[in-house]
Amino acid sequence: MADLREVLAAAQAYRAAAEAALAERLAHAPIDREQRAAHGFAWVATTVAALEAALIWCESGQYSNPLDARIATLAFAEGIGQLVGGLPMGQNEIFRPADLGLGAAARALSDACADLLDADHAATRADVASALADGHWPSETLHDADLDSIRDQYRRFTDAEIVPHAHGWHLANDLIADATVQAMAGLGTFGVCIPEAFGGLGLSKLVMCIVTEELSRGWIGAGSLGTRSEIAGELIAMGGTDAQKAEWLPRIASGEILPTAVFTEPDVGSDLGSLQTRARQNANGEWVIDGAKNWITHAARSDLMTLLARTLPDAKDYAGLSMLLVPKPRGTETDPFPAPGMSGSEIKVLGYRGMREYALQFDAMSAPAGALLGDEEGQGFKQLMRTFEGARIQTAARAVGVARRALELGLDYALNRKQFGKAIVHFPRVADKLAMSLVDFVTARELSYAAARAKDSGKRCDIEAGMAKLLAARAAWSNADASLQIHGGNGYALEYEISRVLCDARILNIFEGAAEIQAQVIARGLVGGRN
Repeated sequence: MADLREVLAAAQAYRAAAEAALAERLAHAPIDREQRAAHGFAWVATTVAALEAALIWCESGQYSNPLDARIATLAFAEGIGQLVGGLPMGQNEIFRPADLGLGAAARALSDACADLLDADHAATRADVASALADGHWPSETLHDADLDSIRDQYRRFTDAEIVPHAHGWHLANDLIADATVQAMAGLGTFGVCIPEAFGGLGLSKLVMCIVTEELSRGWIGAGSLGTRSEIAGELIAMGGTDAQKAEWLPRIASGEILPTAVFTEPDVGSDLGSLQTRARQNANGEWVIDGAKNWITHAARSDLMTLLARTLPDAKDYAGLSMLLVPKPRGTETDPFPAPGMSGSEIKVLGYRGMREYALQFDAMSAPAGALLGDEEGQGFKQLMRTFEGARIQTAARAVGVARRALELGLDYALNRKQFGKAIVHFPRVADKLAMSLVDFVTARELSYAAARAKDSGKRCDIEAGMAKLLAARAAWSNADASLQIHGGNGYALEYEISRVLCDARILNIFEGAAEIQAQVIARGLVGGRN
């Protein structure tokens, strides 16, 4: 793979040129005026990081699986091709080298990678698709027996307990069955990263990625159920008082308590500094909450809200925000919000079902005097920011799971659907879709693992987390779209699982920080020399 090492070095030089060009522009104009250039650079940096991760993965297997080298070659051919010719930031937004004055740098990259770019990779794509058709997959070992065992355990659980039921739950808009939630709790799903001293498993973010990926392969709702506990657990473990940790962490880890994140408001998405929900203390020291929240996942069946509210009304922007731990009775189908002072209505959604989305209203709802996280007012946004890295890495893992499921469904359909006397997997356009879906899945997976390892090392990794989410969300959507195309008209029928997977994939580019927000974080951070 020495030739790919040389190609990677050329891509890294191109990334450096792009960073220098953006820095020059930002010296004369704010980043919001140069969004296309800045976000394009973020995609350049993300693409090169994905190639770095893919090459490390390929070389770590010491070429024991012949598929690995083919996938790495296709990843590099496509990645370099996009860097030179145009990177898709969205369906109708292509970042061209000229958008950042990189024409000369792009030509230099093209010249350095001429052998790769000039080669016809049709035979390689066909070999990859043929291997998939024969049941062969690329390496997924993490070179650690414990990690591989955890993957196997959750894959078996997902195949037995999630995959057979997920589409029925989706079509009926049912909540994930209580028995399934308890089975997930029995595996330790809700306490993966909670310290052992508080009843959790005390494991790494890499393990969290593996668990989330496998559950999301069955259904994004199953993988996302753990996200609520991950966010709440990290908030409390990092910012809670000793009493709050003792009260909540063991119960979250065991699955006794199902938390929900209550941040977004009807007119406030990414701009959290504009939140209007208020909380004040009464004469008894209890907190009284008034306001409205929107897009709150699992709000009815949850037992604990991590609620961001303005407690210092005279403080501007983020400074007045505090995080409250607000217990509530678990709702039922007939009475979803039994807590006094709290009401809500369900938001009907295309996908991402299993927990349901709600608009909430608070009218003098009370919370205990000890609800203030860490007993610190005005620190809510900072406390929440510390969870963004883990949440975005987990969201990348959810996207990786969705990307794999889309590929599995497309492959199965292509093997069994016959047209013109043969299975459609043997038609090159179908085979190409499968091969490149596999490439996108592997590169997204390896970039998410790289971000998790960065988080586990203790370093700041908001850039790495943003890159992982940015790339994985695109892979989930493109794989789902390709798989539905393979299904043809049947893919548009609700009875086929791919119709659900397509809807589920679309949300991944929006929540936990939209793609545009991720690109902004990446560009600003890299140009500023962060991480």
